[in-house]
Amino acid sequence: MDLYSVVCVRDRAAARKWFEVFFGRPADEVIGEEDLWQVGANAWVVIDDRDVRAARVGGTMITLGVTGLDDILARLAAHGIGHEPVETYGNGVRHVEVLDPDGNSLSLAEAPEPHVT
Repeated sequence: MDLYSVVCVRDRAAARKWFEVFFGRPADEVIGEEDLWQVGANAWVVIDDRDVRAARVGGTMITLGVTGLDDILARLAAHGIGHEPVETYGNGVRHVEVLDPDGNSLSLAEAPEPHVT
């Protein structure tokens, strides 16, 4: 199964710059009027600013599982991208919400290191 999560944005050129910083690289693919970042073996985040998507701008909520959360947040901060406070859930998962300029929510979640006994 493949997953394509579409993030509706107002201005794809402006959003592309923000997402390049967020993902730390240019889009992996540009297909027609969409920019795509591969985030897993068969998973993609897509930005799209076509008029047909206008009513959905700012309504996206995606959570990405990551490692090295503190390093990612430091890289984002170095580029002026802020975030909500980092939360730690009862199961040890650290979670933080990052909003793109259109108000779309791209959360990052880092599972705790397994304990070896």
